[in-house]
Amino acid sequence: MTSTTIRTAGTAVADPFAPATLGPLTLRNRIIKAATFEGVMRNGAVTDELVEFHRRVAAGGAAMTTVAYCAISPGGRVQRHTLVMEDDTVPGLRRLTDAVHAEGALACAQIGHAGLVANMRSNRTKTIAPSTRLSAPAMGLVKAATPAEIDGVVDGFGNAARVAVESGFDAIEIHLGHNYFLSSFLSPNLNHRTDQYGGSLENRLRLPRRAIDAVRTAAGPNVAVTAKLNMADGVPQGLWLDESLPFARMLEADGQLDALQLTGGSSLLNGMYFFRGDVPLAEMAATQPGPVGLGLKLVGRKIFPFLPFEEAFFLPFARQFREALSMPLILLGGINELSTIEGALDEGFEFVAMARALLRQPDLPNLMRDGHQRQSLCIHCNKCMPTIYTGTRCVLVDPDAPTLGTAGATTGGTAR
Repeated sequence: MTSTTIRTAGTAVADPFAPATLGPLTLRNRIIKAATFEGVMRNGAVTDELVEFHRRVAAGGAAMTTVAYCAISPGGRVQRHTLVMEDDTVPGLRRLTDAVHAEGALACAQIGHAGLVANMRSNRTKTIAPSTRLSAPAMGLVKAATPAEIDGVVDGFGNAARVAVESGFDAIEIHLGHNYFLSSFLSPNLNHRTDQYGGSLENRLRLPRRAIDAVRTAAGPNVAVTAKLNMADGVPQGLWLDESLPFARMLEADGQLDALQLTGGSSLLNGMYFFRGDVPLAEMAATQPGPVGLGLKLVGRKIFPFLPFEEAFFLPFARQFREALSMPLILLGGINELSTIEGALDEGFEFVAMARALLRQPDLPNLMRDGHQRQSLCIHCNKCMPTIYTGTRCVLVDPDAPTLGTAGATTGGTAR
């Protein structure tokens, strides 16, 4: 990829606002809105609020906005207010993609199966995992997937990609992070299988490869396909760089992906690893029914430990991938400053993905492009986290946003 440059104080830096290619696509700049569970899909419906959420991001100047979290099946939902990629969602999603395109941006669908993070009580159906274990987010014992169930998941990814294409999405992001179903197969902490899907690196990557192949086949030549890949789980005995780097090399060699978005953490065991900063535990507990809220107060610090926020906190890990790979990489994690974006592009990252900064200011890319602002106003209080059940938002700028209501809601993590 050729990078357009500008000169500042005599130093050549990549221009964040020059067009750039992503597989078959041309993006208007290098800033992507990362997947952030929007919290406005009552019973999985595409609502006016969901359309407006992404239209605002598109109007604010991001090159592409990512719809999260699009489940491949009812059992793969995080909870019942999660969109499922089925034929009856196409008209609503087409309305969303049309609104995004009208603002000059592109639209990406993040697809996945929540696995151990799928709330079985809310979904009223079972979920599956690589190996049988108890799961707090799932609220019970999750059984190991059978080979037939794994085959069904692969088919589900292909069908979800077909629905995304029919809905007008320009790109599809496969969720290989945060210990969701595909990610959990990569994790030595969660995958104890002794069959063809467990043990060696090749075996543990077998299911993600099959899912990627199904998506690539269904997507066709005009849609970009990316994956959001864990570099580290952030938990003892979890996935770390010594294994995630070989996984990434294998995926690059396969040639099926147009880019990797680099992430980390576990919605199952360490939900702050991909947030960092303050932990609004009291506010989070207040969103839950009585017993669940009490339990969150008692044990929440184990799942949501405090980790200090640092600008671009994933960059030290991501540099290892940039050194090892030649394929396009998307840097994620606490990106708030224009200088960080410029520095990431100078280091060879093709794009950056922003989440909380664009919740605080959807128009931040335009403000940066026009020279009005060089840094987000986000203060990393993470008080946006408890709003995922009432319409995900920055509480400092949009306190009166329409809500879903919280009856029966349970913690299920966010797809970021």
